[in-house]
Amino acid sequence: MMTAAHAALPAAARRLMAEIGPVWGSDIQRHRDLVVAAYSPVLAAAPKAGVTVARDLAYGSHPRQVLDVFTPSGARGAPVAIFVHGGAFVRGDKRINDEIYDNVLLWLARQGVVGVNLEFRLAPEAAYPGGAEDLARGVAWVRDNIRDLGGDPSRIFVIGHSAGGTHVATYAYDPAAGYLGRDIAGIVLVSGRLRADVLPENPNAAGVVSYFGADPALLDVRSPVSHVVAGSPSIDLPVMIAIAEYENPLLDIYGLELAHRIAVARRRAPRVVRMAGHNHVSIVAHFNSGEDVLGRQMLAFFEQGR
Repeated sequence: MMTAAHAALPAAARRLMAEIGPVWGSDIQRHRDLVVAAYSPVLAAAPKAGVTVARDLAYGSHPRQVLDVFTPSGARGAPVAIFVHGGAFVRGDKRINDEIYDNVLLWLARQGVVGVNLEFRLAPEAAYPGGAEDLARGVAWVRDNIRDLGGDPSRIFVIGHSAGGTHVATYAYDPAAGYLGRDIAGIVLVSGRLRADVLPENPNAAGVVSYFGADPALLDVRSPVSHVVAGSPSIDLPVMIAIAEYENPLLDIYGLELAHRIAVARRRAPRVVRMAGHNHVSIVAHFNSGEDVLGRQMLAFFEQGR
């Protein structure tokens, strides 16, 4: 088991990750491309045997309302994990390239979990709460069909990265969206944008406006974290929060804010994982590379429900 951050990368790539980490926020797009370029060849050579992939299954009528299912060989009644990608609300796909984000679902499937990679409509076409609406459609499709693909519809977990974390948290907590975590067993929020902000530090403020709207008065009320208080209908939904050491500005703060609110409301802290040495992209790009600290935490969360 490899435990150090970026341990599976060649030495030169590890040095590059160490260099860009502390300056991640100075040029997020360039650094994102460097991370993808560093991890893609490693993932291309990573184990993939024993997993059957069904691509682009429609869960709705829009071209982006499609999902991929990763089924372990011989799976019957296995837990299910739906992955919701990021992209600042206005861009992003379930596959950045041939390796990422397949790598997340491949690793999970290799551990006996049926993985689902969900694509969804983007802003401004599908503004708030469009992402949560698409997730709801995807969850309903999984609930109705996953048994035939080896999964257990009573054990559906949802993982959201970045803007995908927003959509997952909205689905779980926002009463205006109306879902309140129905039909799922728990959520994992990875580097999620849990508070809508247009602060100067936010390089994706334009995406926030495109999705949440231009009215500043709506930003707080539409932020998932605002709805996590004692007495919230879904406050007891199992949740795990993961943040990177080197995040897009403020996302680590919002992850910790959510963890604090949950702890106060429940009188018990949720599972929180801080990935030392990782950045906003490598926190998901490293899956199936041989480094598995975060993945093992997810599996424990799926098993224990906390």
